[in-house]
Amino acid sequence: MEVTIGAIAAGGDGVGRLEEGLAVFVPRTAPGEVIELEIVERKRRYARGRVVRVRSPGPDRVAPRCPHYEGDQCGGCQIQHLSIEAQQRAKQRIVADALRRLGGRRIDDPALTPSPSAWRYRARITLAANRGRIGYHRHERPGAVFDLEDCHIARQSLMTLWRGVSEHRDRLPAGLVSVSLREDPAGGRHVVVAARDERAWDAGPLAAAVGDAAASFWWKPLRGVARVVAGPKSGFPALAFEQVHPEFGDRIRADALAALGDVAGRVVWDLYAGTGDAAIRLAERGAVVWAVEADRRAADWGVAEGRSRGLGDRLQWRAGLVEQEVSLLPVPDMVLVNPPRTGLSRSVAATLEGWAKGRPGARASYVSCDPATLARDLTRLPSLGIHSLHTYDLFPQTAHVESVAVLEAV
Repeated sequence: MEVTIGAIAAGGDGVGRLEEGLAVFVPRTAPGEVIELEIVERKRRYARGRVVRVRSPGPDRVAPRCPHYEGDQCGGCQIQHLSIEAQQRAKQRIVADALRRLGGRRIDDPALTPSPSAWRYRARITLAANRGRIGYHRHERPGAVFDLEDCHIARQSLMTLWRGVSEHRDRLPAGLVSVSLREDPAGGRHVVVAARDERAWDAGPLAAAVGDAAASFWWKPLRGVARVVAGPKSGFPALAFEQVHPEFGDRIRADALAALGDVAGRVVWDLYAGTGDAAIRLAERGAVVWAVEADRRAADWGVAEGRSRGLGDRLQWRAGLVEQEVSLLPVPDMVLVNPPRTGLSRSVAATLEGWAKGRPGARASYVSCDPATLARDLTRLPSLGIHSLHTYDLFPQTAHVESVAVLEAV
């Protein structure tokens, strides 16, 4: 059947209407184009389709730069077929629509800061292993994996490292599950190999064959802790969360902190603190910071960094789940939250709502990587109004969008 695509929905699919008015979501389509499609799934409120033929391309359609995108149906990117300007407009609408429709907030489409680089920005990738292939999943067949040659949104240094690993994949352990490659803030590179095989893996032959002196090779058995088994041991927690686009992530973090205003002498919570980049900056500006992070290795790294900078009692760490630790913290003057894609748990949102009540003007910066969970969390925070909202094209070529919502108690 024939359908006209009207817009890009959250997740990157184009959305149109079937003859009976049912919304249909179709991957790899562009606004304004007419397509022939087949229905692959039909629900009561929506359907999902697959493009059979593009009859009339939309004005925003471009030729994808990466040959894997179409040739292997790579699922790593979702909107590489759109111009960068169209990608950014779609992300602005996605954020605003989520806050209006799901969050019940009256708000205009937010301003967006473009990424300084649309390609070669990722400092971390994770490749799946399946039936001898190592790469990304196919978007139409998520259980299938294709062999990756080059990811155009990953840093060139990682791709050079990957080509060395791929060429000598016979030296990888049995029962391979995934291979993650990461570049840390100091320029060190890490290869984290996860495997079902519990027998110790000797990574020395692979490290020697790859020949990258700055690369650490980690082994993570299925039921064990990751550890360095070849190459330099920097102590950097290679599995800890950190933005995959570090330079732009620094810009977003700086904006979120600046929105809190003068923090000198104030008690500030940094929830979901990661390796402590934001907490350290707040403490260096004179705040008394309580940082909470569930990943103990990340928290240990943050503790060590704080000590090396002489921050003393201005930076306090709690290694544990935010849900369990937040009730043990002193009452804050300001709050920074940077939760995972799942957003705030109900109990953490209730704690923040209780804090905001009766504190007019108190501010919180909420760094969000998912508009839907941000919108849901705002419904649980009625005492916090939106002072400002800004979006960032942190992940060009993908449907993901980062936002900073500055909230103020009313």
